[in-house]
Order: sequence, then C-alpha cells, then structure tokens
Amino acid sequence: MVKAAEERLLVPEEVGNSESLKSRAWTESKKIWRVAFPGMVARVSGFGFIVITQLFIGQLGELPLAAYAIQQTVFLRFTNGILIGMSSATETLCGQSFGARQYHMLGIYLQRSWIVDGAVATVLLPLFIFGTQILEAIGQQKDIAVVAGQIALWFIPYQYFFVFSLTIQMFLQSQMKNQIVGWVFGLAFLVHVPMSWLFVTKLGLGIPGALGALNLSGWLSVIALFVYAFGGWCPNTWTGFSKAAFLDIMPVVKLSLSSGFMICLELWYNAILVLLAGYMKNATVEISAFSICLNINAWQFMIFLGFLGAASVRVSNELGRGDAKAAKFSIYVMLSTSVIMGIVFFILCLIFDRQLSYLFTSSDEVADQVSSLSILLAFSMLLNSIYPVLSGVAVGSGLQSMVAYVNLGCYYVIGIPIGVLLGYVAGLQVKGLWIGMLSGIVTQTVVLSWLIWRTNWDDQVKKASERLNRWLIEDPTNDESSRENSRNG
Repeated sequence: MVKAAEERLLVPEEVGNSESLKSRAWTESKKIWRVAFPGMVARVSGFGFIVITQLFIGQLGELPLAAYAIQQTVFLRFTNGILIGMSSATETLCGQSFGARQYHMLGIYLQRSWIVDGAVATVLLPLFIFGTQILEAIGQQKDIAVVAGQIALWFIPYQYFFVFSLTIQMFLQSQMKNQIVGWVFGLAFLVHVPMSWLFVTKLGLGIPGALGALNLSGWLSVIALFVYAFGGWCPNTWTGFSKAAFLDIMPVVKLSLSSGFMICLELWYNAILVLLAGYMKNATVEISAFSICLNINAWQFMIFLGFLGAASVRVSNELGRGDAKAAKFSIYVMLSTSVIMGIVFFILCLIFDRQLSYLFTSSDEVADQVSSLSILLAFSMLLNSIYPVLSGVAVGSGLQSMVAYVNLGCYYVIGIPIGVLLGYVAGLQVKGLWIGMLSGIVTQTVVLSWLIWRTNWDDQVKKASERLNRWLIEDPTNDESSRENSRNG
C-alpha cells in the first residue's frame, strides 16, 4: 500500500477540468518539498561541515581565518564547482531515465560518473599540493600563502569525498530517495560539531584538528550512503557493478564538462572576487569580512540548492515521461515558493546583520566590516531564491551548455569588470566588488528567465527521449516478470 501511494505521487495523474488551480498547486508543492526539504538538509549540513570548521579556525586568530578563507573560497570552491557541475550531468541522466522507467540505467550512469569525476579530481590535485607556491606566484601575502598551503593538503581527501557524495546524492535524489541523504548528512553534522570542539578546543590540535574532523565527518556520511545504495534499498536501480559503465563514456564526458562549466562559472565568480579582495589595503580584515559574508550567503544558498535539486528532478522526470505541461507547471509553483522564502531571508538579514558576524570572529574590526556589507548581503540572499531554480530547470532539461554561455557573459564580461572598477578605481573596496557581483547575478537572472520562458517544452520532451534511447543499454535480466516488478516500484 505504501509503495502504491508513492507511485501515485511519482506519476502525475491526468488533471481533470474540474480540478482547481489551488488543488493542482498543492499536489505539485508536495512533490517539490518531498525532494527539496531533504536536499536542503543535506546541502546545509554538508556546507555546515565547512562553516563549522571555519568557526573553530576563526577562534585561532585572524591569520588562520584569512588563510582558510582564501583556500576554501578560492581553491576548494574552484574544484568543488567543477565536481558539482559534472555531477549535475548524473542528475540529468538519472532523472530522465527514472521518468522513462529505464531503472537499470541509473546504476550505470552512477558508475560512469565515478570514472569521469574521479579522473578530473585527480587532475586537479596539483592545486592543493602546490597551494603556497601558487598563491605566492599570484601576489598574495606570504604569511597567508604559507598557512593556506598547509591547509590545502588537508583538502585532498575531501576532494574525493565530493566525487562520491555528490554523485550518489544525484543517484538517490532522481528516484525520490533523498530522504536518506537528508538524515545521513543531518546526523553527520551533529557529529561534526562536538568532534571539532574535541579536536580543536579540548585537545588543542589547532588547524590539523579542525580539518581532521572535517574529513572524518564527510567520509562517514559517504560510507553510510554506500551502505544504503548497495545494501538492497535500491533493488531496481542498483544491480551491481557493470562493464557497461565503461561504454559510451565520451557522451557522458561531454555532458559532464558542459555541466561543470555551467556550475563552476557561478562558484568561481565569488572566488575571484575574494582573490581580488586580497590585493586591497588591510587585506586580512577585508578577506575575513568578505569571506564571512560569502559563507553566510553560501550557507543560505544551500537551502535554495534544495530547490535546484527539486527543479532538476521534477523537470527531468516529467520530460522523461513525456509530459511538457507538467514540467512547466512545476516550474511556476517552484519559483513562487522559492521567492517567498527569499523575501523572508532578506528581512532577517537586515534585522540580525551584526550578530551574524560574531559567530565567525571575535574581532570588532572584522564585525564592523561585515555589518557595513549587510544590505548587499540581504540582496544576495533575495537573488539566491531565483537563479538556483532557473539553473535546476536547465539541469533537468539538459540545457547546461546554454546556461554556461549565459554565466560566462553575465559574470565575467559584466560582473567582474564592474566590480574591479567600483572596488579599485572608485575606491569602494569590498563594497564595490560586491556590487559588481550583484550586477552579474541580476543580469544572469533576467537572461535565464527570458530563455526559459521562450523554451519550447514539447521540443525538450523529444530531445530527452532521443538522448535516452541513444544511450540505452538493455537490461540482460529484464524479462517480463522483472518489467512488471519495476512498474510496481
């Protein structure tokens, strides 16, 4: 009975003429929150590992805080952007395959993503191995560069945590099983806080203690997800390791690279602005304050990444099923819900501007700088409620290449030049950089809204069907009986 109820939720029934708009919106909202809420818990908790680590490192002094900020915001975000983007290809393929009932393909796409993403993570390792030398070469202060290089080595195992955690999250999320992801990351976060306190405060292990706790918490969550996925809870979508994972790798690489390019352009954007802040006067305070604001913004952004995931799942599932109208209606409901939440965060940020800074630092000078940026932070939080949903729609429909070009133009042709002019030429310092960042995001949001509004969703249904049929590998165990079992969940 439970499975039957779940199946009714997964497969939209025909909406009769007598059904009210309110009833349709309520039904769609339940489907959205079923994906979005666990995704929010997982994203907030996962990013919380990094933020909690920054909280403890911040108590060690301004230099460790600035070094961690530039390492985490520049290098980790650089590589994380690539891996998040590439894992969104897994999200597209798994979501559309699940909608088309090609269940056995989900496990194959998951294995292909490990091959592709793992290879990319390995290629990126020199960024962490030679962190100090790279920072010194681009003109960062030597004391910050040396400490940041020491921190960078601890991020190497965390790179591979991203490879497995991101892809398996997409695998589970696409089949509406991301409740377990929310539970696992939520519990891991609750473990991470006392573990960090034990290592840093009680045992006095300093930076190694904080980063050791970060790696332990991350890998414990990945192991738990492996146990769930491979332990029999995904019988239709995980049928074991397969040689088929090594077939048709290049199309997956192509989609993964376009996906990676799309997402990493967004994450690199903030990283470049933090890097530019390092060349300003009083760089330690400027970097620390800017990084605190960006981390508060990023933590709130993790909530709306839940909507990005929900948009991707709902749109990809409906396109896989061939229902263009349901995909469009889901977009309308999702944007409305997300914007209302964005307004709430906008107001809260203006009310509690200064109090937020003392979570990260005991320095009044840094807190004053954070408080002066609160209005810009509030507008950033409001915009966070819009463009992640639009990006999720693009991921669900496989339009990552189009969004990548939009991001490139809006962020790097418009946003960064305006930020440099206002920050350095006009003398607005960090405020100028942030105004430039917001100008790029606003432009991106307007362009994406127009492009998605003009999208022919019937054509997207056809393209999804062609993509799935082109890459389909027949399930050798798929006799008539197993097909019937798949239909029943």
